Amino acid sequence: MKRTPKNIFRQGAIPASFVGESIAKHSSKTEIGAHSIFLGQVRADEAEGKKVTAIEYTAYEEMALEKMHEIRESAFAKYPVTCMHIYHSLGKVKTGEICLFVFTSSPHRKAAIEACNEIVERIKAELPIWGKELFEDEGYQWKVNN
Repeated sequence: MKRTPKNIFRQGAIPASFVGESIAKHSSKTEIGAHSIFLGQVRADEAEGKKVTAIEYTAYEEMALEKMHEIRESAFAKYPVTCMHIYHSLGKVKTGEICLFVFTSSPHRKAAIEACNEIVERIKAELPIWGKELFEDEGYQWKVNN
């Protein structure tokens, strides 16, 4: 079964209300027994005495959507998940704000947790998304994923 991912990209931070609404929408899906959620938040890292105030995310969108489809299909094939939602910010996201939201659901917790973890790791390693860390002095450096 081919599943086409919705637009995974959102401009700016992912609001906590969006996360809450996403969870609430699943209450009618009574075959689900577990959800696993990962929320990536922008940290106020420090580099050479300068504090990060935001990250500006850019992506090669066409390639990223293709890669995300591959990651999703692989997870659906490997784990008995009922549904999966993935959202990543583009544009400027301030420290303390959410930039990545991965939400997996399944009849049992183990599949939801393992699928969520694998998806997050693959996004960090494989998706063509770049983050420019913006400093308080208006300088910047390109972020290294870890």
